[in-house]
Amino acid sequence: MNDVKPGPRVLVIQPDRADPLDRFEAWLQGLGVQLTIVQPFSGHEVPSTLDADGLIVLGGKMGAYEDAAYPWLEDIRALQRDAVAQGAPTLGICLGGQLLSQAFGGKVVLGNEGVEAGVVTVRTSGAVLDDPLLHGFGPEFPVASMHGDMIAALPDDAVLLGSSEDYPHQAFRIADCAWGLQFHPEIAPTTYAVWAGIFSSPDPEEMRKVAEGVEELFEADPSVRRTSAVIATRFAQLVGASAGRIS
Repeated sequence: MNDVKPGPRVLVIQPDRADPLDRFEAWLQGLGVQLTIVQPFSGHEVPSTLDADGLIVLGGKMGAYEDAAYPWLEDIRALQRDAVAQGAPTLGICLGGQLLSQAFGGKVVLGNEGVEAGVVTVRTSGAVLDDPLLHGFGPEFPVASMHGDMIAALPDDAVLLGSSEDYPHQAFRIADCAWGLQFHPEIAPTTYAVWAGIFSSPDPEEMRKVAEGVEELFEADPSVRRTSAVIATRFAQLVGASAGRIS
């Protein structure tokens, strides 16, 4: 009899059609992770509790403070709180990281340095030394970025893990199981190029920055990809270790 245990299960919340799981999907599935993707923009209901071994919340064009237009944003925050209460590995990317911050008392506003796009250098804090997700990343590492909002204040108990020149809250941890990332470890340069093609701003400097980011990201992708793959692999390992929490 073949008694192979199924891989750990991760629920993915995708708030925006243009913000897919992208290369994280193949990486995580290649590591044996079973993925269920919920798309609230298509009318999918965000569950009130997590019935999986881990949770990922992706990015989106909407602001984390636009609950009136997107009432399911609060449903996502409630789900993130439930996941953390269960001790389930939780990852929030860009908007997902901002929502995670808000879920525990942080503050998100329009960024005061304009759009941060292309390749960004994240400088790590001393807390990464023993962080389960980002340990060993050294003093700095390159990432793909595209956002205009910022986390103005982290939750009181959050641990800051990384900052950039323009925005101080690039990576943080809540409790010992949840991570918020302002950057995009999941995207390939081709996806960024699509974003750049649909990006619109009245500020010509922002338009220039986003457009130049396409070539930057293609050139830097070998390094960005390595970093991103480590994040995906470690998250899969954390979820695997957590599997079995749910009876």
